[in-house]
Amino acid sequence: MKPRRRGTSATALPRRYCSEVIGSKGVRLGEEAARRLVQTGQCEIGPGLTGTEFARIERDYDVEFAEDHRAFLAAGLPLNPRSRGARPGRGWPDWRHGRRSDLRKMLDWPIEGALFDVKYNDRWHPSWGQRPARRSTALRTARRHLAQAPKMIPVYEHRYLPAGRGSYGHPVLSIYQTDIIVYGTDLAEYILSESQGWFISPNWTPPPMVPFWSDFLTGELGRS
Repeated sequence: MKPRRRGTSATALPRRYCSEVIGSKGVRLGEEAARRLVQTGQCEIGPGLTGTEFARIERDYDVEFAEDHRAFLAAGLPLNPRSRGARPGRGWPDWRHGRRSDLRKMLDWPIEGALFDVKYNDRWHPSWGQRPARRSTALRTARRHLAQAPKMIPVYEHRYLPAGRGSYGHPVLSIYQTDIIVYGTDLAEYILSESQGWFISPNWTPPPMVPFWSDFLTGELGRS
């Protein structure tokens, strides 16, 4: 990773993003996202994940997919091109045949990126208290707080949705260390942003956002 400037944050928070939802709406949103991806023609689509596969993934990686993310993957699993130069752990997560180490790396990316900024860019969330003088102690303290942050699940490369059974409609976040932006107002809109170019209307009103990770959207967290 290349050092970048921005903040870091975490506190003792629920590890799932939760919101009251009507399941069918989440399913429709995920299916619409899948339909839009097919229309782009930019990647091959394999058979959707089955209930058994979802159960295995959630058990093995200790995550729960949001309803729209689940419906998106159930409609069809996006596949990466099989080129000799393709880098493992990049592109669409291969939840069916991907190597465990590659999937774990993608799941760990948000936390490892935040730790990178703690180490090299002097980021420190005020809720963590005073930053320890020793870098090694600061990293251990940050890692302990970050372990309590809500889990994020990769949609594509470093674009993420919060984990959380029964939730849907959260904006897709682009997470690169603590440089975090909204890359789609929801999963279906994200597909358009990824395929046609990033755009968020200035008139868009953000919904309640996932704790901790959304702190970085304001850009107000400073150096320690």
